[in-house]
Amino acid sequence: MKARKLRFGMIGGGRGAFIGAVHRLAAAMDGQAELVAGAFSSDPQRSHESGADLGLDPQRVYDSYQAMAEAESAAPLSQRLDFVVIVTPNHQHFPPAALFLKSGFNVVCDKPVTFSLAEARKLAAIVKQTGQVFVLTHNYTGNAMVKQARELVREGRLGKLRKIVVEYPQGWLASNLEKTSNKQASWRTDPKKSGAAGCLGDVGTHAENLARYITGLRIQELCADLTAFVPGRRLDDDANILVRWEDGVKGVLHSSQISVGEENNLNIRIYGTDAGLEWHQEHPNELVVKYPDRPAEIWRRGNGYLTGPAKAVARVPAGHPEGYLEAFANLYRDAFRAIRAQVAGEPLPKDLDFPTIADGIEGMAFLETAVKSSNAGAKWRKMPR
Repeated sequence: MKARKLRFGMIGGGRGAFIGAVHRLAAAMDGQAELVAGAFSSDPQRSHESGADLGLDPQRVYDSYQAMAEAESAAPLSQRLDFVVIVTPNHQHFPPAALFLKSGFNVVCDKPVTFSLAEARKLAAIVKQTGQVFVLTHNYTGNAMVKQARELVREGRLGKLRKIVVEYPQGWLASNLEKTSNKQASWRTDPKKSGAAGCLGDVGTHAENLARYITGLRIQELCADLTAFVPGRRLDDDANILVRWEDGVKGVLHSSQISVGEENNLNIRIYGTDAGLEWHQEHPNELVVKYPDRPAEIWRRGNGYLTGPAKAVARVPAGHPEGYLEAFANLYRDAFRAIRAQVAGEPLPKDLDFPTIADGIEGMAFLETAVKSSNAGAKWRKMPR
């Protein structure tokens, strides 16, 4: 069969949205997919205006995701969508994901996966039942040096792991921005749209996922102190959590959106008996490896001394920086391998490396456990299994 671009539709991500444009850029980076349809807003007029901005056929720009699912399901195979991308606020993840999966479409969804753990489990059952590909965009795992860190842990280069310190501080919500016309602040601080967690759901889930991706360890129990520092704010804007991971590993997970002066300072430090490592999202091309008896080493993206997984996602030669968008695109590139196989009725490749519905469930379990712990006065709580 002649190779062609994959066709996708987008739900959300219209005018005034941030993450929709990021997904469109990342999906287009390798020239393997094209946006052909969308329901870009719950406001039909805004949806159609957004479609016009993107140069889409007006007949494939819809008033709602329900209308989109109905029409696209009836489209001939030569025009039918191969997958949909969901970039709505959290409360609008599960309904369209469930509908499109049941309608025979593969799904790429922004994080956190759903509004609640119960929804995430229901969605997992639907993914299993339909056999469609489901991709969750914890994009930082697409960074080359994150993959290098994971390989060092897998190879035992750090020795037995002892401690993980992972944090994601921002400062953009240090004031009552949701009381202005800021759309991004408004929905993220609204429990009806964001869910039970605010800052922790928005960026803390990235910290949890990053630690689990690199180490392979799941959280066993935690003790959380969530705070809404800004007067009148209904959801947390700061989270401080003591964590007990598997295999006796302990540490700290911190996320914040009131850390004045911070931008997107996701970072992680992992310490073992033989060595430690450190990676900063704001300096994504470098991985620091530390030893007890010699100077620290700085490993850099794009060099021949790196392991295969880190080399495989490098897009340009060493010295040319890669970061946020390239990491997103790396997830999409691997997702395309799975989607192409599914569309062709072939077995999925066994070496796929992108977050799935299982990662979504783990993230939602983390959020709900942390909220329960904090509400109980920072009591230790076990993660549900």
